Amino acid sequence: MELVPRKRLELFSGRAHPELAREVADHLQIQLGELTLREFSDGEIYSRFDQSVRGKDIFLLQTHAGPVNDSIFEQLIMVDAAKRASAKRITAVCPYYGYSRQDRKASGREPITAKLVADLFKAAGADRIISVDLHSGQIQGFFDGPVDHLTATQVLTDYLRAQNADDLVIVAPDAGRVKVAERYAQKLQAGLAVVHKSRPKNMANVVNALNVVGDVADKRCVIVDDMIDTAGTVTAAADLLLDRGANDVWVMATHPILSGPAMKRLADSSISRVIVTNTLPLTGDRLIDKIEVVSIAKVIADAIAAVFEDGSVSELFHGDNLS
Repeated sequence: MELVPRKRLELFSGRAHPELAREVADHLQIQLGELTLREFSDGEIYSRFDQSVRGKDIFLLQTHAGPVNDSIFEQLIMVDAAKRASAKRITAVCPYYGYSRQDRKASGREPITAKLVADLFKAAGADRIISVDLHSGQIQGFFDGPVDHLTATQVLTDYLRAQNADDLVIVAPDAGRVKVAERYAQKLQAGLAVVHKSRPKNMANVVNALNVVGDVADKRCVIVDDMIDTAGTVTAAADLLLDRGANDVWVMATHPILSGPAMKRLADSSISRVIVTNTLPLTGDRLIDKIEVVSIAKVIADAIAAVFEDGSVSELFHGDNLS
């Protein structure tokens, strides 16, 4: 007997950001798979696929939105259910990868939690991970299997081009983002500046912006970062840029975490525009007038299609995702 193998793609969504999953499915021209997710009375999560996944190429999309621990564990349970249901290949699609900032030991007796999360996905049965703009490139090496590192650079630079803004200066909010800022500046043929900042030791989410390297006087400055959490970094940088003579300050980031005092800080800040992608859900009072959201769904859909067809993901980004 000889069988001709057939590849079948199925996309399933967790409960953290179903709107993004539906948009990705629309770009792929498929229907989201049917999946039951619920909690028992004690808070334990239950997952069951409502259709057969045997022999299929399964993509499980769940961004690690708050509460981040619930989102991660729900996705792990989805992976385990797919593994035990005999899925052929399981890809965990994590638009925002939780714990990505804990990627090294900054002082003694600390965990490297980004590595722990990768180990959990491997143990659960994930064969591959897809994520967008990881906090650091080294996280790709934490997972013992393929990791497709996507980037929002193209959709964000396309947004800036559409604004027809003159005298742009791309600003790296710290030394760690210089390489990314250089990439934006080259694509947009814009100037480049860097903010020198410091963080008080043993104090989380506290930032002091100290100096600016580069010409920002009479320019529109665009601060680019991978995420906005409490907004301390970008608001401090914006104040410093305006003190140095900038005309206007925008902020661009892939992941709008916007926790704690972030919304008040942004609303009260001198920043005139905040451009983010929809890797994380933004609803209600988190959508203030300053915030504009661009969609990352097509980027994720194109990457899923490339993985399913055994094509090159890097070619989608012309190498910009290799960082």
